[in-house]
Amino acid sequence: MAKYLLLKHYRGGPAPAVDWAPMDQWTPDEVDAHVQFMRDFATRLEETGEFVDTQALAPDGAFVRYDGEGRPPVTDGPFVEAKDLIAGWYVIDVESWDRAVQLAGELSAAPGAGGKPIYEWLEVRPFWADSPTVTE
Repeated sequence: MAKYLLLKHYRGGPAPAVDWAPMDQWTPDEVDAHVQFMRDFATRLEETGEFVDTQALAPDGAFVRYDGEGRPPVTDGPFVEAKDLIAGWYVIDVESWDRAVQLAGELSAAPGAGGKPIYEWLEVRPFWADSPTVTE
């Protein structure tokens, strides 16, 4: 078994397959249907033993970095922020890359406005099996 991250983005990735309205423009029923799809997907993964974790992220947040001894951390900057990009994730534990891709494809069909699939791009990333090592 190998762990993979199915990363959901607010925007980014290849051009969308369909032009869908952002979630803040959906009706409450459309949002509820989308969230229920996500819950049902997680439940199905729990039943197959492939579920590890899922989290949705709030849009609030900031980039932070160290700025030297005795100085306050630096926040934000002239770059795209993760809070604008990352909506949430699933962590799955599956037999193969092909299974991870298959599940990402299924998750991409989550309903959006009008109850139609949003064909959302999901980033699929494997976890390191072992920590990378440095050799000279």
